[in-house]
Amino acid sequence: MLPAKHVILKRVKTGRTRGRDGLEFEAVQPRLSFAVEVDALTARRVEEVSHHRDIAAVAPVIPMKLIAPVSLPRAAHPTSTSTAWGIHAVGADTSSLSGDGVRVAVLDTGVDASHPAFDGVELVQRNFTGESDEDLDGHGTHCAGTIFGRDIDGTRIGVAPHVSTALIGKVLDEDGADSDVIVTAIEWALRNDAQVISMSVGIDFPGMVVDLEREGVPTELATSMALEGYRANILLFERLGSLVQARASFTGPCLLVAAAGNESRRDEDPDFVIAVSPPAAADGMVSVAAVGPDPDGFAIASFSNYGARLSGPGVDILSAQMGGGLTTMSGTSMATPHVAGVAALWAEKLMKSGHFSQQRFTDLLVGSAITASLKPGFSPADVGNGIVQAPQD
Repeated sequence: MLPAKHVILKRVKTGRTRGRDGLEFEAVQPRLSFAVEVDALTARRVEEVSHHRDIAAVAPVIPMKLIAPVSLPRAAHPTSTSTAWGIHAVGADTSSLSGDGVRVAVLDTGVDASHPAFDGVELVQRNFTGESDEDLDGHGTHCAGTIFGRDIDGTRIGVAPHVSTALIGKVLDEDGADSDVIVTAIEWALRNDAQVISMSVGIDFPGMVVDLEREGVPTELATSMALEGYRANILLFERLGSLVQARASFTGPCLLVAAAGNESRRDEDPDFVIAVSPPAAADGMVSVAAVGPDPDGFAIASFSNYGARLSGPGVDILSAQMGGGLTTMSGTSMATPHVAGVAALWAEKLMKSGHFSQQRFTDLLVGSAITASLKPGFSPADVGNGIVQAPQD
């Protein structure tokens, strides 16, 4: 079989150095404990490379797609209220913290850098696609607005509106992205000292099968090959998550926040529920489900996949619109920036207290979630720990 493009996740060493006892040992690179390489490998070469001691994971490059917003019949139009409902639901409007000093990365479709919601924000942009640098979809602009957008015409849309530096990785074009782009963008964000990374992408399993069929691979074999690629990439993201946590002792903590996916159809059939989509499903990721307003309390969104770790507001979310103004969108990819924004508030609190560690960061964010505001009868499998909450003191 011809060589195929693979992502190689390597543990990085700085070479040998001497300890106080005079013995040599391998020293881990202080800036980053891993590196990403992409190379065309045969099946035999994959086997050989995988057995190297410094290799954490090897996975074929596979297609990934934007977790696109969901159209809901009851979708609201922007209103003149002073605070978007999601901001209040996570308690950001009553928090004394605002994201000051925190660096947030948004790996998405890019942003409309000229939007007033981003006035005063240093946008460090990197285009990983072959498209224009601009956000041609509007999804990334909306998500970034929810995380750190400034007030628009007196309406608060941002959870952490005083984030001063944002890393904007354009990883998705109209055709989605390949997995090597996502992993490379995560590496870029970490090298630029991101403390929170927000993503709304999922593995496109059907797309893998179709691509292989187009290359002349029979459907049965294409499905089998796609499944192996799927498994290898889940492992890749899990190993990546582990290495991100391991590097925290050298360069500081970082949380990977990812959307759970919108494939469930509870409105059609209560049993039509789909599990969290990778990469959000991988260990080391903070997966996010979506909830929406209900007369009896917040309820799981009909489209939200189950098995997420946390929940956030994800129905009729008011945020920045590409080209200016505000618009509403619904999806777990709208819930994800709420959690990312709250993570930025917790990061600010921990940095100010001098107790900023990976474990404490994770524990406080996950432990902040509440279920008291949820509609009675909710399932923990749907909402995880509950709706995340901003620090209040």
